[in-house]
Amino acid sequence: MAEVRPPVRRRLGFLLAAPLLLTACGGGDNEDPEQVSADTVEVPEVGLCRVLTPDDVAQASNSTDPVDCAEPHTAETFAVGQLPGRFEEASYDDPDLGAFAYRTCGRAFGRFVGGDESRVMRSVVSWAWFRPSEEAWDRGARWYRCDAVGGGVTDGGYVDLPETAEGLLSGVPQDRWTVCADGPTVAEGEKVPCTEPHTWRAVSTVPVGEDDDPWPGDRVVEVTSRDACSSQVGALLGYPLDYEFGWTAFGEGQWEAGNRRSICWAKEQ
Repeated sequence: MAEVRPPVRRRLGFLLAAPLLLTACGGGDNEDPEQVSADTVEVPEVGLCRVLTPDDVAQASNSTDPVDCAEPHTAETFAVGQLPGRFEEASYDDPDLGAFAYRTCGRAFGRFVGGDESRVMRSVVSWAWFRPSEEAWDRGARWYRCDAVGGGVTDGGYVDLPETAEGLLSGVPQDRWTVCADGPTVAEGEKVPCTEPHTWRAVSTVPVGEDDDPWPGDRVVEVTSRDACSSQVGALLGYPLDYEFGWTAFGEGQWEAGNRRSICWAKEQ
C-alpha cells in the first residue's frame, strides 16, 4: 500500500498507490438452468449481458442469469477462453491467474471498447473476470470469462451500459465514461464520471517501468510518477506559472499483475 500525502501548493497535488480503477474479479450464485455455466467445464458465451453488482464482481466465479442486451444491464461478456495448460494443476487461488487475467482481459477490453491503455485507465468503465466455480475447477474446468462492467459505482451499484459497449471509448469518449474526482485533493476526492461536479480530471497516464522490470519499490514509483505527471500536465495546460496536479500510482500487487503506468490528474480551472 502507498502513503497518501496532502497536495504541495504551487504546482503539486498527488496520491500514491490507490487501488487500480480498471480491474476486478467476479461472483454471484444461483440455481436456474441458465446459470450453470460457472459450475460446468464448458466455456461461457461471448456477447451475453447481465446485471452485476459490486458484490458480484468481488467473487471469483459468477452464475448470474443473462438478460437481453436491449434491456438494462451493467455487464457484457466480451472475451472467453480456455486457460493455458500451465494452469492445469494450479490451485483455485493461484496468484498467477490474476496476472494472466490482467494481460488477457485487459488487452481484449481495450480492443473491445476501442481505447488504448491510457484511455482505458482514465475511464469509469472497467472489466471483471471470472473463473469456474470451485466444484467445476475440481472437475477440471479451466476457462475464463471477461465482462465489461458499467461505469462508476453509484448508491445502487454500477450504471447501465449501452446495448453493447463495443467501441464505447473510440474517438473522443463522452464525459459520462471518463473519470474525474471531486474533492480538495485527488486522494480525498470521490471518483465520479466527468458529467458530475468535480475538481480534478484524469488527463493522461505515464509509464513508470518496462514489462520485464522487477518491482522498484514505492518510493521510486512515487518519484517517477510525480516528475512525469508534472511534465505531462504542465504541457497539457500550456506551461502556466502556477498549477496543481495529482497522480495515482499503483502498488506492488498491480505491478506483479502487469500494470506499468500511473494516472496524471489536472485540477480544473
